[in-house]
Amino acid sequence: MGRALAWLRDTIGGVYELARLAWITRFRFRGPYWQWRMETAFGRGMPSSRRELIHRLLDYARWTHRMRRMSRR
Repeated sequence: MGRALAWLRDTIGGVYELARLAWITRFRFRGPYWQWRMETAFGRGMPSSRRELIHRLLDYARWTHRMRRMSRR
């Protein structure tokens, strides 16, 4: 599988994983889980722009998708 296709698959799978996580947490993005997640992901250095936040969030989503896929093997 080509790198671009693998990247696209991981991105689509990652977006699914984020949607799944949002559903599980009942879309309470200001709740304790999401506050903890933002702290562990970014620490005190939150991204300075929305674009950077989305970029980092998608990186996390791709990683999550790859890890869940590996755990199913």
